[in-house]
Amino acid sequence: MWRALIFDLDGTLVDSAPDIVAAGNAVLLAEGLPPVPFAQARGFIGNGAPVFVSRMERAASGDSRPDRTARMIRRFVTRYEHGASLTRPYPGVAAALSAFAATGLPLALCTNKPEAPARALLASLGWADLFAVVVGGDTLPVVKPDPAPLHAALTGLGLAPHQALFLGDSDVDAETATRAGVAFALFTGGYRTAAAADLPHRLAFDDWSALPGLLAASL
Repeated sequence: MWRALIFDLDGTLVDSAPDIVAAGNAVLLAEGLPPVPFAQARGFIGNGAPVFVSRMERAASGDSRPDRTARMIRRFVTRYEHGASLTRPYPGVAAALSAFAATGLPLALCTNKPEAPARALLASLGWADLFAVVVGGDTLPVVKPDPAPLHAALTGLGLAPHQALFLGDSDVDAETATRAGVAFALFTGGYRTAAAADLPHRLAFDDWSALPGLLAASL
């Protein structure tokens, strides 16, 4: 049995795309740039705030200007930290987290969302005390798919890579797990761009209520 579960956040535990895209488009508007359609902007999520904002800027203007990009990133993080009104947990997530926590199984978070907005979102959902370790997109100098954030979460838990399971939704998460040497569970209802069959994973699921049984069966 795994000794801990480590989760991605956006697209895995919560559907935060509406808030992320709204914040990105608000930053574009402040710069006099046109909004990016939701479907296109949703595909920019997953590699952290700086990459998301840069992609939005390029989509809206055709280029990326360093001074403008830096200003937009600062505005985006500030706005997003205080605006998560459209973000919702996926069905069954709250019950699953509570069930895992009730067993005493340590839980950790490894996300490319900046740490302050991630913690603010956890607090707003009543989940702040569920996670023993939180590694955000600006906790370290690098972000996923670099394995360092996932290794940092493992270090915080006092575990080796083979002792934990990482649960995520995206191409980025699958690559992170592979590079870190950690078993990966793929939530297929998130923001991935590749086919599920093309991503390395120990198990895949689309229903959070079924996850405890799937974990038991996968051992």
